[in-house]
Amino acid sequence: MKRSIILVFAIITVTACKLSNTNPGNEGNKELSTLLNNYYEERLKLYPLEATGIGDARYNNLLPIEFTNSYRDTLKDFYNRYLTYIGKYDRENLNQKDKLSYDDFKREMEINLEGLKYQENYIPFQQFWGLPLTMGQLGSGAGNQPFKTVKDYDDWLSRAGKFPAWADSSIVYFRKGITANYVLPKALVVKMIPQMEAMQVKEDTASLFFDPVRTFPSNFSDNDKSRLKAAFANLIHQQIKPAYKKLGDFLSNEYLPKARATSGISALPNGKEYYQYLIRSQTTTNKTPEEIYQLGLSEVARIGKLQDSVKNSVGFKGNMNAFFEFMKNDKQFMPYKSPAEVLAAFEKIHQRIEPNLKKMFNHVPKTAFEIRQTEAFRAASASAEYNQGSPDGARPGIFYVPILDATTFNSTSGMESLFLHEAIPGHHYQISLQQEDTTLPRFRRFGGNNAYIEGWALYCESLGKELGLYTDPYQYMAALGDEIHRAIRLVVDVGLHTKNMTREEAIKYMMEHEAISEQGATAEIERYMAIPGQALGYKIGALKIAELRNKYQKELGSHFNLANFHDNILKDGALPLDVLEKKMDEWAKGQKK
Repeated sequence: MKRSIILVFAIITVTACKLSNTNPGNEGNKELSTLLNNYYEERLKLYPLEATGIGDARYNNLLPIEFTNSYRDTLKDFYNRYLTYIGKYDRENLNQKDKLSYDDFKREMEINLEGLKYQENYIPFQQFWGLPLTMGQLGSGAGNQPFKTVKDYDDWLSRAGKFPAWADSSIVYFRKGITANYVLPKALVVKMIPQMEAMQVKEDTASLFFDPVRTFPSNFSDNDKSRLKAAFANLIHQQIKPAYKKLGDFLSNEYLPKARATSGISALPNGKEYYQYLIRSQTTTNKTPEEIYQLGLSEVARIGKLQDSVKNSVGFKGNMNAFFEFMKNDKQFMPYKSPAEVLAAFEKIHQRIEPNLKKMFNHVPKTAFEIRQTEAFRAASASAEYNQGSPDGARPGIFYVPILDATTFNSTSGMESLFLHEAIPGHHYQISLQQEDTTLPRFRRFGGNNAYIEGWALYCESLGKELGLYTDPYQYMAALGDEIHRAIRLVVDVGLHTKNMTREEAIKYMMEHEAISEQGATAEIERYMAIPGQALGYKIGALKIAELRNKYQKELGSHFNLANFHDNILKDGALPLDVLEKKMDEWAKGQKK
């Protein structure tokens, strides 16, 4: 989470005591609109990296130490205050659009407050998420941090100059975790140490943090170039590299010996209760761990039968594990010689689906889209991912593909389904359309929840045949592999965190049920160990969207229009699943008329 200092808007305290719903018509409640706007203004300074991510440059020089107790107290006051404000409204007197905002906002305040009860701040970062990794993306110039003006460069010098203090504080809180027996598994810590070492290149000018200096805008003066070049070299030598060295030495010498042998968070103080919270947070449902576990088992069995039919259709002789091995290792599925060829293959997928997209979506984003190779410094532990563009269009949405060795990049690793999920029409459509909708309150325009966002993207994988993909049985098999992968997550995530499943048992279960290498399965399982519950949102959200589609197709018959359905699923941003269903039920009633 990204946090900074608090900014209080006096206007809120003035209006909070008289929030009568005086304008419940179509134009919405103006006091509520002001409240939500002021909340987001205040939030951006609390979360300056979030502001940078949406293209708001006002706080590009800030880097809060977001995990300290004092900072969490600030957040607690912040969320409590706004929960009180929203409680002043009579929901039933709001119009439909404001009701969505009310329900979404109230839940956000409550879930954020509940999360502050747990000691997640004793683990400031891990191998999958955290500022030490984000710093590399920002400082290289390839991420959200802009490097277009002299002020942009100075903002980064100021922000990055605060990283040593952040690193020192993270060590303090890691030590608090040691004292409280709230620590990471050893298997994760050993992955973090090389990440810290990778940032400690011998030559300062060889550092990825020097990259912006190598690509100065052409309008910079010689004096500015000279000054900034010296400042960046000094920053890297005296602050960045020593901070990473200190983190690496601490993790290796002090933290690793104290790390735990267990895999799941049930081993931590209040771990079971924390996992229940994470389920509510990440799935926006009240499902129990056991319900999710059983759902996972049933989905694994269902998809496994479809995979078996594909195996038989291509005439493969042997069991499913042998078929997995064949798809993983046969050279016919590794046709690429360079990263450029891999990226070109993804672009070809993009061109193939383009004609059918027009039949399934009436509204598409204006935000530009690019496919890029993941940066080398993080590729080894990275998954393919989507980085959102900026609302002003200055930065495109980017689909990142990690390519360690193009000659071993497997075309049956799910390239078609991966593109549908991470790129188009998955994350790029959903996030870009949401950001481009200036009628949404900004907390909805730039916010969202995991179950909707990842659920939509996974649902988009199911559109492959309708979009003209999955014609090759091996690509369809790969798509089923991606689907069963999300079902497996339900089993192993719950298994790890509530059933004492070990890392090794989870890796074994994953490899037995999908075509994945041991390296790939290990990275996935360690991801779930690092960020419990996050992987649950995909399947839960996708099943809900598919359930709604099926329900309305039956109810509406010839009145059902798929493009209208998709447009309205995406129309109001990333809502909690229960709020989404209520909204879509109202949409369906309108279609009947």
